[in-house]
Amino acid sequence: MRTPLRDMTPPPDLTQKKGTGPVRTQLPVYSNSLPPCNYACPTGSNIQEWLSLAQEKRYEEAFQELILNNPLPAVHGRVCYHPCETACNRTHVDQAVSIHAVERFLGDKALAEGWPVRYDAKPTGKRVLIVGAGPSGLAAAYHLKRKGHDVEIHESASVAGGMMLFGIPAYRLPRDILKQEIQRIEKMGIRIVLNHMVENLLAEKVSGQFDAVFIAIGAHVGRGVSLSSQDHDSTYDAVSYLRSNELGDAPDLGARVLVYGGGNTAMDAARTARRKGAEVSVVYRRDREHMPAHDFECQEAMEEGISFHWLRTINQIDETTVTLEKMELNEEGYPMPVGEFELVQADSLILALGQNIDSKLTRNLPGVEHDQGGVVTVNEQMMTGYPGVFAGGDMVPSERTVTIAVGHGKKAAAHIDAFLHGRTYHKESKRPLVKYDQLHLWYKTDADQQAQPAIAPEIRMESFDEVVGGLTEEEAHFEAQRCYSCGNCFECDGCYGACPHDAIIKLGKGHGYQINYEKCTGCGACYAQCPCHAIEMVSSEVNPE
Repeated sequence: MRTPLRDMTPPPDLTQKKGTGPVRTQLPVYSNSLPPCNYACPTGSNIQEWLSLAQEKRYEEAFQELILNNPLPAVHGRVCYHPCETACNRTHVDQAVSIHAVERFLGDKALAEGWPVRYDAKPTGKRVLIVGAGPSGLAAAYHLKRKGHDVEIHESASVAGGMMLFGIPAYRLPRDILKQEIQRIEKMGIRIVLNHMVENLLAEKVSGQFDAVFIAIGAHVGRGVSLSSQDHDSTYDAVSYLRSNELGDAPDLGARVLVYGGGNTAMDAARTARRKGAEVSVVYRRDREHMPAHDFECQEAMEEGISFHWLRTINQIDETTVTLEKMELNEEGYPMPVGEFELVQADSLILALGQNIDSKLTRNLPGVEHDQGGVVTVNEQMMTGYPGVFAGGDMVPSERTVTIAVGHGKKAAAHIDAFLHGRTYHKESKRPLVKYDQLHLWYKTDADQQAQPAIAPEIRMESFDEVVGGLTEEEAHFEAQRCYSCGNCFECDGCYGACPHDAIIKLGKGHGYQINYEKCTGCGACYAQCPCHAIEMVSSEVNPE
């Protein structure tokens, strides 16, 4: 396990001494820095630490480290769009470390082995109400429980999961996986009250003797558009369609379905309708390069036989005939109509133009302000204008993903905990970020990313079985070993072997190194040999003369 290095900054009297060689102007100091994967993670996960534990096959320890920040690793390993991998320094060499695949492996192994959440917290006697059992609400409850608070979640649906359940199809997120991860949170002593619609928030707060409230009801209201057939029986919004499909009462869309929109929800709706047997086309007003959906979602949809009408918008609908108007992008990338039209046939239209918040729960709360689409205004502590009432997830201005929502839940829990203790939470300042050009990769080798297995398109579109499989233990272990450990010492002995003056002292496995500044000349050999930039050269403040 990688342990934090001790503060080895040399004492002032040593920095004023000359070395045994040329006059010393700089000194090496061991210092852990921030890797780009950790920096990019919305949940603040210490990715490098749990990858290092996985490298040693200490899988439960890796899992426990992972869930310090993210309580749903098996879910995230499937549905997170892994910005950590986009930021990974290894992309400059071959491919990013497949962080999400190792995360999924650990999450799945934890479920198979029945690993609980191991934590120790003294009960505080404080009670917190969470409204909504989606990713943000579950994460907030989880982190508040780890801090010793009594937590209760009130959920209007008959099952927990929120948009993870009603917005993400089963072929991306198997329901048994989601259910088991939620059950692990419940086993911590968190009570989830289902089929409970909160109508009067303040009355509920008083009757339940709650000291604080976190609202995370999600964006479940589909946005409409001005179309002649918008109120026709054959037009549906994507969110409602996905929800009805999950509940088993999805409408019959007919043989030909048109999906209007270019986001991830549009892709989910299109691929769901395709699995129900329809011929599906997507209409989007920009081109593929500018669509908000992640490109791999678009690629998978194409593989399943879904066609795309790029640079098109719906102009008019006459029963089953849809008139599309051609568009072109101006210099700013904004789509403009060109006055040309074409006709397509469709039995049903699915609108996937974004979601709004059902804000009736917060509209009458004194001091609470709302923005466009019903989003709630919160301050830096994620508290609304009503003291003690916090909000997060889709309810506040942000990118709407599961990972962002879970990050909000964690952040809100920190601020709620501080509020309950009568103080203000201030996040620790981040360490310096390590970029690729700061690494000294003397061991640079080709080690291609381990590919996850996937069901063939002609097979997968026939059912809602999971499309992408997980890595084997051997593959996950190999993938974890691809991590460069950017910014953090992994005791490779490079500095120890490089020092020409025997100034480096090994402290034993897990304890790093120490520098004997009586012997150190400040030559920088250790710094040049450190592959992960865990050594900084600092001024010795010695006069060169």
